[in-house]
Amino acid sequence: MIELEGLTKRYGGKMAVNDLTFTVRPGIVTGFLGPNGAGKSTTMRMMLGLDRPTAGDVRIDGKHYDQLKDPLTYIGALLDAKAVHGGRSAFNHLLCLAQSNGIPRARVHEVLDTVGLTAVARKKAKGFSLGMGQRLGIAAALLGDPRILMFDEPVNGLDPEGIHWIRTLMKSLAAQGRTVFVSSHLMSEMALTADHLVVIGQGRLLADTSMADFIARNSRSYVRVRTPQRERLLDVLHEAGVTVVEAGGGALEVDGGKAEQLGELAARHGVVLHELSPQQASLEEAFMQLTAESVEYHAHSDAPSAPQWGDDWKKG
Repeated sequence: MIELEGLTKRYGGKMAVNDLTFTVRPGIVTGFLGPNGAGKSTTMRMMLGLDRPTAGDVRIDGKHYDQLKDPLTYIGALLDAKAVHGGRSAFNHLLCLAQSNGIPRARVHEVLDTVGLTAVARKKAKGFSLGMGQRLGIAAALLGDPRILMFDEPVNGLDPEGIHWIRTLMKSLAAQGRTVFVSSHLMSEMALTADHLVVIGQGRLLADTSMADFIARNSRSYVRVRTPQRERLLDVLHEAGVTVVEAGGGALEVDGGKAEQLGELAARHGVVLHELSPQQASLEEAFMQLTAESVEYHAHSDAPSAPQWGDDWKKG
């Protein structure tokens, strides 16, 4: 378990992390989300003792990171897959980590096999692709067979097979009762992986809730209905006190009702339906809705205007 209490980090006049309090619990995959510059990386670095908090506290299974003996056996982390001595082989990189934490040499072979790098175990890390580097970083996180695992952008550089593999791995680790904390900008993947979400913006906590509740609270859910008896259905819905929004293509959007109830209502009044489909926002849409005011860097879709070559050009 990871516990944060009032965690704060200031760099000069900039507040990077502002009074964060939340708990990452075992047995589930907890997703860590936030716009660029929200303070996610700084928070994760403070969890591992790489940055010292300006105020507040963070504990790993009740202890500060620097109090952990053989810390890789408590918490494994992937923060930067490039943080490897390029002249070392994958095997020797992991062996150095193992020896520094009292981990048996045999465990190096085990994790290399787990991440699919056995065939290149003796190759130097500097020749690895981005995806291979990610796998090596994940192997390092798994090395001490820790109860807590923390991953920052774990699918970066992985191919579809690799993405499916790491998703399955994280779910299986959580199912074993381990604490799994993962940060990613890939919303579609987070939606398939995480059970719980912690969302921050401009260093502050915005949400700490289940995936289902997060989407429900930060998006609009409705039922889309199409019928050849549109006016008749509108009358029926208005009589029943149901809120209806007329949408494009002749469809109706019904708020606050369940598809089953609407289907039964239409059937009782003899209204033929061609479509009756529940609609809910994606995690990405809900995230964009919640964090709209917390985005530090805004891009614009408009193309830059062409330069005007007039009298100013002649003045050169």
